[in-house]
Amino acid sequence: MPTHRRIRPFNTRDTYPEQNLDNDLCQAVVAGNTVYVRGQIGQDLDTSESVGIGDVGAQAEQAMANIDLLLREAGSRMEHLVKLTVYLVDPRYREIVYRTIGRWTKGVHPISTGVVVSALARPEWLCEIDAIAVIPEDDK
Repeated sequence: MPTHRRIRPFNTRDTYPEQNLDNDLCQAVVAGNTVYVRGQIGQDLDTSESVGIGDVGAQAEQAMANIDLLLREAGSRMEHLVKLTVYLVDPRYREIVYRTIGRWTKGVHPISTGVVVSALARPEWLCEIDAIAVIPEDDK
């Protein structure tokens, strides 16, 4: 029977102390040979501090670095990305965010969906990127 593994569990009351929340979540889940990565933003995974405030390129860079780290912690790598979903609060950010993503995914060819939203969980966050990847059999 397949099992799943949770990477970096946390509670929203600690991550979002300014909001009245109490949800047990995690940054990624490994289910079988698939890795599902929670939406990543311009936030340091270890400190929960926002980075790149006002700079969508820096936030996209941090989000992709987080995805890279979480995939490695899950036993996968960026080259095994399958799908990205990109959320932008302004369509004018698309070019800079996608250029950043393109540097991280050069030669990988994942599928991608882009969505413009009215806001993210915190007003300083300008983009959010979630990912799905696989763990190839030879990497298990």
